[in-house]
Amino acid sequence: MAQGHWISAFLEAQAAELGAARNTLLAYGRDLQDFEGWLARHDHAFDTATKPDVESYLVSCDAQGLSRATRARRLSAIKQLYRFAFEEGWRDDNPAIQISGPGRDKRLPKTLSEAEVDRLLEAARGFGRSRRDRTRNTCLMEVLYATGMRVSELVSLPVSAARGDPRMLLILGKGGKERMVPLSPPAREALSDWLGIRDAMEDDRRAENKPPSKYLFVSHSSAGHLTRHRFYLLIKEIAVAAGVSPQKVTPHTLRHAFATHLLANGADLRSIQTLLGHADVATTEIYTHVLEARLTELVLNHHPLASDGPRRAAGKTSSDGQ
Repeated sequence: MAQGHWISAFLEAQAAELGAARNTLLAYGRDLQDFEGWLARHDHAFDTATKPDVESYLVSCDAQGLSRATRARRLSAIKQLYRFAFEEGWRDDNPAIQISGPGRDKRLPKTLSEAEVDRLLEAARGFGRSRRDRTRNTCLMEVLYATGMRVSELVSLPVSAARGDPRMLLILGKGGKERMVPLSPPAREALSDWLGIRDAMEDDRRAENKPPSKYLFVSHSSAGHLTRHRFYLLIKEIAVAAGVSPQKVTPHTLRHAFATHLLANGADLRSIQTLLGHADVATTEIYTHVLEARLTELVLNHHPLASDGPRRAAGKTSSDGQ
């Protein structure tokens, strides 16, 4: 197998056999091209690289200041490439199989309070130059918070999923896996309002002999729907209008808020795992740590014995007088 075809063949197999998402394939491709370039600069190639070569590459990634998460992802891509090469008979070994990854930074996901989310939802209702924009923005925000969807799932949602005033949305997630998520009454109302305007836009398109769009959030982008990048910028603008720090607000922090607020109000981890589309409940368990951190902060800030406040001081005086 020619060296130049290793990456393309591997990516094609990932897409065909495992149904890997487009963004996942793009990340694999970038990581493996970087590794391929490093090998070439050191007079090596995929078919001649050894375990020390892979380890040296990871050391160079560390020297560049790449995060542990990025280095772990690159090692994962390399391991999968060589596993594929072994299965295809291109190599008789996997030089990366015994290399331990650097692990990932155990940072708690950023989230938003319920009050902050309420302000964002309220701001979305009045944000936009036209009624069409305001209705679309309201629908985007209400549906995102009601379902905890990934931003890629939201912007590419097919219009067929919104027909018939649905109580549940069918979402196509990572790896082509489908899941059902319930819609809150405000999200259903926002969806119905937007669908009416969107269908009127489609009538105008048909009158101009333009093909109909299959997407709920139609756009002039090459993808045919609102892009992730545009929605990322939009949600920052809505945050400013809501008086919420835009540094705290991304589509993903609303997904985190969805999960954290469910957990805080009594939902169990398995249910949240299903709603988020996590393959492993261990991924969902991070939200227990978020909740624990919030409860700890609550106690430290509000419990009368957590500081030397008036009651604490009074207690000491009473004790000293006995």
